[in-house]
Amino acid sequence: MGDLSFRTSSFTHGEEIPEKFTKEGADVSPELTVGGAPDDAASLAVIVDDPDAPNATFTHWTMWNLPPDTVEIPEGVPTTETVTTLGDASQGDNGFGDVGYGGPRPPKGHGPHEYRFRLLAVDTTVDLPPGAPRRELDNALAGHVLAEDRFTGIFERS
Repeated sequence: MGDLSFRTSSFTHGEEIPEKFTKEGADVSPELTVGGAPDDAASLAVIVDDPDAPNATFTHWTMWNLPPDTVEIPEGVPTTETVTTLGDASQGDNGFGDVGYGGPRPPKGHGPHEYRFRLLAVDTTVDLPPGAPRRELDNALAGHVLAEDRFTGIFERS
């Protein structure tokens, strides 16, 4: 396959994230399109975070063990530890203390925050229980990432 690609039709890279996908709106995950996973990828992982958070990078979503032939992650992924419709992919704990996607909600008046949506092609299946925290996922992925693509979106609360 070609180069790994990761996009959404819900907003343009580097532009504002629609309220629907934030805690100010419906708080559902956007539709995501995947392409070009390397032939030797055993699984895919998704990480969404906010490096502009006041204290440290804030994790909004982690999901791992997606099948490497995944081409679409539909809008509104259920906030369950295991997503049966995505090949029994696992979701981890986000910075809000919940499992699954938790949309942007920067502090009011803190200015615009950039949210990174990352897709990683991995050479193994990740041996972590569903609901695991981000640091455990980062450790499990170390040395196993074959390719990565990302896009960003911006959101600000006034």
